[in-house]
Amino acid sequence: MLKRNYDSRKRILVTGGAGFLGSHLCDRLLESGAEVLCVDNLFTGTKRNIEHLLGNPRFEFLRHDVTIPLYVEVDEIYNLACPASPIHYQHDPVQTTKTSVHGAINMLGLARRLKCPILQASTSEVYGDALVSPQAEGYWGNVNPIGVRSCYDEGKRCAETLFFDYNRQHGLPIKVVRIFNTYGPRMHPQDGRVVSNFIRQALYDEDITIYGDGSQTRSFCYMDELIDGMIRMMATEEGFTGPVNLGNPQECTVKQLAEMIVAQTGSKSKLVSRDLPSDDPVQRRPDITLAREHLGWNPSIELSEGIGRTIAYFEELLGKKSRQMQTTS
Repeated sequence: MLKRNYDSRKRILVTGGAGFLGSHLCDRLLESGAEVLCVDNLFTGTKRNIEHLLGNPRFEFLRHDVTIPLYVEVDEIYNLACPASPIHYQHDPVQTTKTSVHGAINMLGLARRLKCPILQASTSEVYGDALVSPQAEGYWGNVNPIGVRSCYDEGKRCAETLFFDYNRQHGLPIKVVRIFNTYGPRMHPQDGRVVSNFIRQALYDEDITIYGDGSQTRSFCYMDELIDGMIRMMATEEGFTGPVNLGNPQECTVKQLAEMIVAQTGSKSKLVSRDLPSDDPVQRRPDITLAREHLGWNPSIELSEGIGRTIAYFEELLGKKSRQMQTTS
């Protein structure tokens, strides 16, 4: 493929690039030698996630909302722009839907003009409260179209529709990945997700809030491995579009996760139950057969190891130090 700057260095656009996953993706792309244009409106992203990159001559940050058309020259596009936690995407549900749908239209239009490949960061939420487990890409899902989570679930489903219609109608080279629960450094401490919630509560010795009885399961993938999967997906042959599940197939109950975090932090926190939120899925586990076969991708970082790294990040961010470290020092 001919590069926009007519040399061997790719120019890559990452929307949502100042967010949790986007910033790590920017890191990896820069390490590969590419030029990176990071676009983010900083609603949930933060400059803190990319401040270490601002002096890099191959990195550029642009504050911009993807619901507004963008005119730039790039060779590849990774579309990650959208708040991904219930607290954030339910704050302004109409804008969340616009970000998924209008944002997809604008980025697809840009990719069509440039004739460049574009990857959509979709989500396991397209499966809704799944009636089958594990969830394979051929499963159409069980989604409430009018619930409080619908702005995100249906917005992402519509974005996938747009991607595949641009592929069929215009021959646009697309890639679609469905991201399952991912965690690691640079998670937003107030995003309402179980990993960040539990770590923050444990470090402050607060009650750890478990919704329901804690028996609902999630599959947690460490962010390094997730980013590797996205880059591998972009590198696949043009005719391979996905969607492809990216996530760790090892299940863990929410209660087990809370107990692990309490143990690793040496916290005095107690586990308390609250009512289960509306439309919260009972079981979430990916079938990653396609990822194994087409990407050669298979996550291997154990949850306990990844949680330890994430706790260390939150300790630094929040100015806390785990009790176990204090007692052994």
